[in-house]
Amino acid sequence: MLRYAAKISYLGTPFHGWQRQNNARSVQGEIEQALQMLLRQDVTVTGCGRTDTGVHASYYVLHFDAETQLSETDLCYKLNAVLPKEIAFHSIQQVAADFHARFDASERSYAYYCHGAKNPFLTGQSMRLMVQPNLAAMNEAAKYFLGEHDFGAFQKQHGGNTTNICTVTHAAWSVENEQWVYRVTANRFLRNMVRAMVGTLLDVGKGKIPPQEIKEILASGERSRAGESVNACGLYLSNIKYPNLTEWQRQ
Repeated sequence: MLRYAAKISYLGTPFHGWQRQNNARSVQGEIEQALQMLLRQDVTVTGCGRTDTGVHASYYVLHFDAETQLSETDLCYKLNAVLPKEIAFHSIQQVAADFHARFDASERSYAYYCHGAKNPFLTGQSMRLMVQPNLAAMNEAAKYFLGEHDFGAFQKQHGGNTTNICTVTHAAWSVENEQWVYRVTANRFLRNMVRAMVGTLLDVGKGKIPPQEIKEILASGERSRAGESVNACGLYLSNIKYPNLTEWQRQ
C-alpha cells in the first residue's frame, strides 16, 4: 500500500461536520465515496482534525492509502470534477508510509470572522455583530491565552479529553477587508475551544467583562465562567504545520 497526503479546502455549511456519519452528509463521507469510485477500491480517509457542523476549512490536510501508484495531478483533477462544489482538492502527493495527518501535526491555526453591516455574500461564512466591538480591549484580553494553560473552561462539557492543557502561541484580533478576524494558533485545541474563546472575547469587546477576567476564567476551569460559544459559521481551520513536511505547508 502507498500513502498519499492531500491539501484541500471546504465550505462546511451544507455538511454535518468532517466526520463520516451514517445518516447525514459529511466532508469525509463525500471524499471517501469519490475516491472509492475513482480508484475502485475501499478507501478510508484520515483528516488532520474533526470540524463540527457548519465549520469551514481554508486549509486542511488528509491522508489515504492506495494499492497502486497514482498520478497525483490526474487524480486531483478527477476528484474536483466529481466532488460537491463546496469541497476542493488543491494538491496530492505521495508521503512516507507512516505519515499521519492528525498525529504528526505540530501546530494548528484557526480564524474566526465577524462583520458589521448586513452583507448577503457573507451569510453562513461570517458572524454578524450588531455593535462594533472594542478591538483594543479584546486584544488585551487575548494575551492571557498565550502560553501553556488548562483550557477546561473553554471546552465543550464532557469532551472526554485526557488533558485540557494546550499551548497557544498566537491569539489576536485584526481588521481584514472590513471584517473583524480572530486568529489563534496552538499545538492542540479542545472541542469547541475556539468558539468559546471568541464568545468570551466578544463579551470583553462589548464591555461586559474586563480583559483581566480572562485570567480568572482560565484558572477556574469552569465552563460556566466563560462566555457563550459563537455560531459555527465564522470559524475556519486555516493552517496545519508538520515538522517533517516543512516544504509542503502553508506559509
